[in-house]
Amino acid sequence: MPPLPDWFPVIETGTSMKFIYFCFMKKIRTYIVILLPALLSACANVGSPNGGPYDETPPRFVSSSPVRNQTHYAGKSVEILFDELIQIEKPSENVIITPPQMQLPTIRTAGRKIMVELHDSLQENTTYTIDFTSSIADNNEKNVLENFSFAFSTGDVIDSLEVSGFLLNAANLEPMPGITVGLHRNTDDTAFVKEAFVRTSRTNDRGWFAIRNIAPGAYRIYALNDKNRDYKFDQPGEDIAFLDSLIIPAFEFTARQDTLWKDSLTIDTIRTVEYTRFTPDNIELRLFLEKFERQYILRPERPQENRFSLRFNAPLDTLPVPQALNFEPADSSWYVAQWTEGKKAINYWLTDSLAWKQDTLRISIQYPASDSLNVLHPRTDTVDLFLRNRPQETRKRTDKDTIEVIDFLGIQTNASGVREIYDSISIVFDEPVLGFGKDAIAGKDLFYLDRKVDTLWTPVEFDFLEDTTNILGFFIHRKWRYGEEYRLEADSAAIHSVYGRWINHISQTFKIKEEDEYGHLFINIAGLDSATAFVELLNTADEPIRKAATADGGALFMNLAPGKYYARLVVDENNNGLWDTGNYADKRQPEVVYYYPKTIEIMKNWQIEIQDPPWNIHAMPFNRQKPMEITKNKPNEVTKPKRDYKNEGKQTTSSPQAGMGGLRF
Repeated sequence: MPPLPDWFPVIETGTSMKFIYFCFMKKIRTYIVILLPALLSACANVGSPNGGPYDETPPRFVSSSPVRNQTHYAGKSVEILFDELIQIEKPSENVIITPPQMQLPTIRTAGRKIMVELHDSLQENTTYTIDFTSSIADNNEKNVLENFSFAFSTGDVIDSLEVSGFLLNAANLEPMPGITVGLHRNTDDTAFVKEAFVRTSRTNDRGWFAIRNIAPGAYRIYALNDKNRDYKFDQPGEDIAFLDSLIIPAFEFTARQDTLWKDSLTIDTIRTVEYTRFTPDNIELRLFLEKFERQYILRPERPQENRFSLRFNAPLDTLPVPQALNFEPADSSWYVAQWTEGKKAINYWLTDSLAWKQDTLRISIQYPASDSLNVLHPRTDTVDLFLRNRPQETRKRTDKDTIEVIDFLGIQTNASGVREIYDSISIVFDEPVLGFGKDAIAGKDLFYLDRKVDTLWTPVEFDFLEDTTNILGFFIHRKWRYGEEYRLEADSAAIHSVYGRWINHISQTFKIKEEDEYGHLFINIAGLDSATAFVELLNTADEPIRKAATADGGALFMNLAPGKYYARLVVDENNNGLWDTGNYADKRQPEVVYYYPKTIEIMKNWQIEIQDPPWNIHAMPFNRQKPMEITKNKPNEVTKPKRDYKNEGKQTTSSPQAGMGGLRF
């Protein structure tokens, strides 16, 4: 028993407990009377301890069972102990176990410990790696333990080689996070589609990956957006990447310079640090999705009596030809077909009144459809097309008679306001029109284009062109001049549709922008070996707005609106003016894309030439080319909680009752 305090009352033996209690409480009251003023004063100014500086160090590995890099291990469970309470963020996504596990392992935490339970049978003489990537953090401050991994072997040795690099989207150089990257020791091309990877990793938020604990030898490397988690490319809808050459992991002993700073401006020490460098450590993989879409028909529609539509889930190469089943058309031209939605849909305009007056049309349609092996074969379906609500004739009554309201043929144009100097004037009708042949010559006789000279309108020449993607659309094209004003006209009833509707009179004026409202740009390009390439100017959303083929060592862009631009170069191997994806079966890589790493600022009435230095497309690695301003998959930034050290711990005024808390007398 500890000794009594000197203020405790001394009571002789035999004294009653009641008296002892009385003496003790009297003594306590005496001390409270003495200390009460001091207590009240302290309660009036309560200070909050700030707890000291934040913990900014990640968890530290302490021990494990089995020990790290243990050989001849036959168990299936691993326990890892750290020096503080820890947590794992999304273990099923961020913890990678290799060789790949067909059955998902059990991964959980308990206080300072991580427990991993493997459910697959262990392979003989194999190094197993549990790569936690950056998923481990302490419980309080969320300090992340970067790239922590744990390895053991079922054989005599621990394989210790590793390779690393970056995975980017082939079309736009976006970092691709969360994608599996794997190795095959079997270098046959069919291993990727038939066998699971022998070693794997997964890309982080910057697209970076590192595959660890590799045995010596030659490998093929692949990236796979593994949708069914079988670690092989067996679905056409999975994104992939591959290298054309083998990789041979190796290492070398080398040194690097580390700088210690006294403060943000003063260097303390520069020291040489020796380390082991594993190679290759600069692998560049470009992820792509092969051009593949299962082809099948969607639900047909008949939105109006004289038109029905067929839709498909993927673009078609040839036009499906409908055959009438419950009616006999007058001739073979009983419809006019109109491609829409990028050749994923077709509008069939019925020109035979016997057809469109029927409430139900039954037709057969032949089209290419995918079989179970994703091979296209001709398929014939019978389709019933129902007209739900037949339109009523619209009439307007007066007191004397009934007057029919004219339902004019609709026409839309962009011939108004201020137009760009490179614009074409578009004309789109609501229905197919009569008399416009494929060369659209008739349009030049039905439309009038005048240019304003002083105060007079003077007729000018123009080209009237068919829109090859839309039978309802046409273009008026002319080489416009800066600042000129034009008028487009067409007479009432000059143009009729196949259904007898005619246009109302139209007259629209528009003006071309002045020259000093534009800027011009020429980009000199170095390092381009291909003769066929094009440059796209991009807006701040990474969307192409202008395109120019490379010529004379660069790309020219005239008449640009003022603003910020970015540039992307595509090596156009087949010279089709498009970026083309790759194909693994043909061993064809996607066409190579480069980004100009800087922002291009265009101002009014300025001519800018990028030439000193020119844009060297090979000057920077792929993962550093795309400007961060237009990168959508930006890296995650770990931000420490901010504390108000200046005001923490300052005394705050409080009431005596609050300061005394629950103390009662």
